[in-house]
Amino acid sequence: MLNIPTTEERLGKSPQRLVRYFVLLMALVYLGLGVWLWWSAAQPSGGGLVQLGPTARRVLGSVFIIYGLLRFGRGYQANFRNKPTPPDHD
Repeated sequence: MLNIPTTEERLGKSPQRLVRYFVLLMALVYLGLGVWLWWSAAQPSGGGLVQLGPTARRVLGSVFIIYGLLRFGRGYQANFRNKPTPPDHD
């Protein structure tokens, strides 16, 4: 069996630290995409792969904004909030 060091051993820290910031970054990407779709709904669409009308852009933008907010909230709760310690039962 090969004796290959783990990621934690190679980096000297847990990759979980990087993952928790990546979760928040992706939530901001979804928020930004949703805001851009909402804002660009009034502008004429270019010759893209999928051409959406203004109503479809606003609906899709709203979905991305809601999803980004939910993802940001859940990511923040899971990774950055202090978890309460359970009381000791004697």
